[in-house]
Amino acid sequence: MRNTCWSKWACLLMGIVSWNTSLYSQSLETLVDIENADIPFVLDIRYSTEDNFLEETLYDCAKCYLLPEVAEALINAQYYFCDLGYSIVLYDCYRPVSVQYKMWNQLPGTIYVADPRRGSVHNRGAAVDLSLVKLNGEWVDMGTDYDFFGRTAHTDNWNLAEEILKNRKLLQTGMKTFGFSTIQSEWWHFNFLPKARSPLLDIPFECE
Repeated sequence: MRNTCWSKWACLLMGIVSWNTSLYSQSLETLVDIENADIPFVLDIRYSTEDNFLEETLYDCAKCYLLPEVAEALINAQYYFCDLGYSIVLYDCYRPVSVQYKMWNQLPGTIYVADPRRGSVHNRGAAVDLSLVKLNGEWVDMGTDYDFFGRTAHTDNWNLAEEILKNRKLLQTGMKTFGFSTIQSEWWHFNFLPKARSPLLDIPFECE
């Protein structure tokens, strides 16, 4: 099934390097770059631009770093969705604690931003924010955009169109199959449970 899925991607994306878990630098030695996977992802890292709820650039570059075990699970999920005719779109992966403080200062005490003193699973390299796009380029309707803070984005909100509920179920079912769990407030957020209690990290991105 992987060969079939890869043949679909070969028509769309070129220059993908083989997956490896080599260290990237002394500061990023615990993380790997998902762009080195043996199957491509669509990256839409919003915090590397001003297109986010803070309206400021928070990352120096558009990178998705994760703990190796989390990256491997995400790659397996990507193959799963690819065989169904979809690709994962990545919005956010590892997030430094220093960035978490900036978010907390904007939205303190809400269900939408974790207290940086406790830390988010993003700060541990074990959470991903993502959606799906069809392999023909058509975006999948999940009911809201990424980082929409309101009831419509909640995973326990069933008062939505049938198509949206079906799309969310597709996403959640696939991610749960590979060890990820959802949270109540954000349909796009998934924690990798085996690594959800890993140490907090506050190391900068490595950019070319």
